[in-house]
Amino acid sequence: MPAFDLPLPELERHRPEPDEPDDFDAFWRDTLKEAGQPAPLVSVRPVETGLRLTNTWDVTFRGFAGDPVRAWFSLPAGAREPLPAVVEYVGYGRGRGLPHERLTWVNAGYAHLLMDNRGQGDQYGNGGATPDPHASAPGGPGPAARGLRSPHDYHYRRLITDAVRAVTAARALPGVDPTRTVAAGNSQGGGLALAVAGLVPDLTALLVTAPLLCGIRRALDLTDTGPYGEIAAYLSVHRGTEEAAYRTLSYMEGVSFARRAQAPAHFGTGLRDTVCPPSGAYAAFNRYGELRGCADPRREMHAYPFNGHEGGEGEQVARQLHWLAATFEQLTSA
Repeated sequence: MPAFDLPLPELERHRPEPDEPDDFDAFWRDTLKEAGQPAPLVSVRPVETGLRLTNTWDVTFRGFAGDPVRAWFSLPAGAREPLPAVVEYVGYGRGRGLPHERLTWVNAGYAHLLMDNRGQGDQYGNGGATPDPHASAPGGPGPAARGLRSPHDYHYRRLITDAVRAVTAARALPGVDPTRTVAAGNSQGGGLALAVAGLVPDLTALLVTAPLLCGIRRALDLTDTGPYGEIAAYLSVHRGTEEAAYRTLSYMEGVSFARRAQAPAHFGTGLRDTVCPPSGAYAAFNRYGELRGCADPRREMHAYPFNGHEGGEGEQVARQLHWLAATFEQLTSA
């Protein structure tokens, strides 16, 4: 796929006006208040994985509406002191998979919580274990269009709430230093991590690559690929519902969450990405922290000119590892 979005110099200046409803903050304040539970954890059960350098637990925590959400929690074997936690969110259509599949962060010496996607897990990978009991509102068959006509019914209201609750759960787990928590994700997982950064004011750091739900209106004009294509397909059948859908999506807009974030942030995007167009990632990056009094929050962007949705792959992860280690070192020496 050739480059199809804005040229890089224009992306680096891309700061569209926010597509943001007046009650954005009230909507999320009320949503998270309704989801608040005094005890986030339901169960923490050890799992035998066959791995000798990693200990893993099958975790269930309370998410949106108190619904049980599954996750894998891993620690380096023999860890003797509380560790920073990386809370990771997975991509669209995936579930948490199998516990041995994602070992990067625990091998780097962090506690690692990998959240399952409610109502997803049937398109890629090795499945999930979290149903979505609230998926009956009008909308398309795919998660991106479920409940699309109302922000209160929309799938991503529930999934973003789960993502915030996952941070609360991680901080309650044994072996975790609750003052050092990182949100991380790619694609849909990147969009969730970005939302968490905007909704959890004391997050330590953010790692986000090719985020979904950023610059949503522009993305719907640019691409029919992936989740945006599911939304477009729904609107092609349900003509006349566009304004209701755009209103719903405005409450999930990643640029709005980015404006409210303040944690140091590491971004990445492929400039030929037709699934999550790079202009969305740059819009979030360029407006990051502007509502939190962070005139120049510590953040960096890595663009991959000849890559699509795969982005920088292993090279991007290597950069994240070095950047996160340096971030914690700076916090320790401050």
